[in-house]
Amino acid sequence: MSPTQPPIRAAFAIFEDTLCQGMMPTWRDEAGFIVTYATEREAQIEIAEMLIVHLDQFIAGERDFDDARTTGDFILPVKVWPDGTIETEGGRRFGRQEI
Repeated sequence: MSPTQPPIRAAFAIFEDTLCQGMMPTWRDEAGFIVTYATEREAQIEIAEMLIVHLDQFIAGERDFDDARTTGDFILPVKVWPDGTIETEGGRRFGRQEI
């Protein structure tokens, strides 16, 4: 992004650590853009709702208990740029991916 075009807003995004690529955004929309949340609580609720689904799957016998009760997801504050790219406080940028 050019220095004359500042980020459009602050937000939060959900990430996970991967073996091959390191820290990566977890949630993307239908167009491949990273989903961001206005508040940290909104992101926390997203993770909690996903855990509830996983626990329901455990109860139904569709998922192992250890898998259902844990998540590798974590939340970081980010800057959102006009093109939908996000930037972490550490300066890593992530953009749209083709789906």
